[in-house]
Amino acid sequence: MRLPIVFILITVILDAMGIGLIVPVMPDLILELQGGTLANAALWGGVLSTSFAVMQFLFGPMLGALSDRFGRKPVLIVSLLVMSLDYLVMAVATSIWLLLLMRIVGGVTAASAATANAYIADISKPEDRAANFGLIGAGFGIGFVLGPLLGGLLGEYGTRAPFLAAAALSAINALFGFLVIKETVRGRLIRQFSWGRANPFGSLRHLVRLPGIGWLLAVFFIYSVAFFVYPAVWAYFTQERFGWTPKTIGLSLALFGITMAAVQGGLIRLILRWTSERMTVIYGHVFDIVAFLLIAIVTNSTFAILLTPFAALGAVITPALQGIMSKAVDDDSQGELQGVLISLYALATIAAPLVMTWVFATFSDPDASVYLPGAPFLLSLVLMALSLIIFVRWRDDAKEH
Repeated sequence: MRLPIVFILITVILDAMGIGLIVPVMPDLILELQGGTLANAALWGGVLSTSFAVMQFLFGPMLGALSDRFGRKPVLIVSLLVMSLDYLVMAVATSIWLLLLMRIVGGVTAASAATANAYIADISKPEDRAANFGLIGAGFGIGFVLGPLLGGLLGEYGTRAPFLAAAALSAINALFGFLVIKETVRGRLIRQFSWGRANPFGSLRHLVRLPGIGWLLAVFFIYSVAFFVYPAVWAYFTQERFGWTPKTIGLSLALFGITMAAVQGGLIRLILRWTSERMTVIYGHVFDIVAFLLIAIVTNSTFAILLTPFAALGAVITPALQGIMSKAVDDDSQGELQGVLISLYALATIAAPLVMTWVFATFSDPDASVYLPGAPFLLSLVLMALSLIIFVRWRDDAKEH
């Protein structure tokens, strides 16, 4: 594997790890800074997580647009260096407000995932983009597994240890990237920076004017909301339905992350050898619809464990969709497209927990008229079916053009 791709993979792994790495120590750190009860700490944890996602939503297109104008390399390197500084400040923070400020800064730097995706698009042939976007997804899956694992282990050495580790990893990767990657945005690929398109609303308004892209962006967003049911309610659902302990829940999520990484990093390449990106998206939707139905009605704990890797097999949708959209926009707008996708994903991570946890609470309450802890997965099934219908509608619309 070429060194620049290794750098990109490490970057997205660090982006994913950066969230999970600090999760195990965050309750104790908030209590250390703020005092009070665990319930109050949980409220602050929600504020910190939401602020991080909001910044990703707002700044994804800006970092993408900056990389279209000034190049991928400087945006990636500067983001990693700022990320390293961000973790260092969090490691010595003595105020909850400083912690909040650093989570805001961290959300901005994490939006550099848009630039990482754009770099992959730059160095890939159009027919290889979907498979290579799968590598990005695999990187996130690996980071999803490694982050909480390392965070828990390092947390044994104190609440600040994970932050110091994250700062060191980010700084080392910045140096590695500076040495190995070459700039891909040159000559005709340079696009003038425009404030009107350097925000999620302006970029989205521009992209939806392109034939068929609006439908695909809708599919991406609805799918992201539906798929986010796992991190949103899995811990609550499995404890309510099966009485799982935190250890079992953590292992099941690790199994899910590992399977998702294998699917997006390897299996999708095999699938794309014998079918098209369009059929891959359709297959993924059908697979997820079946998986959501089974999870919603399953009552056997062992069967639920077996369903965990099965459910991850539908993760081919994201890279296949990215491949289709990447080929539909000009080469000088790859950063802008990936920025909008990061914004839509961030918006999904804001909306999904609110909706899914509310549905879970409504149908798992002992006094509920209908007791159905799996209701969030049925909602995701409906959303996934809607996403599939829109995708098929997009295909018909594209034929007309």
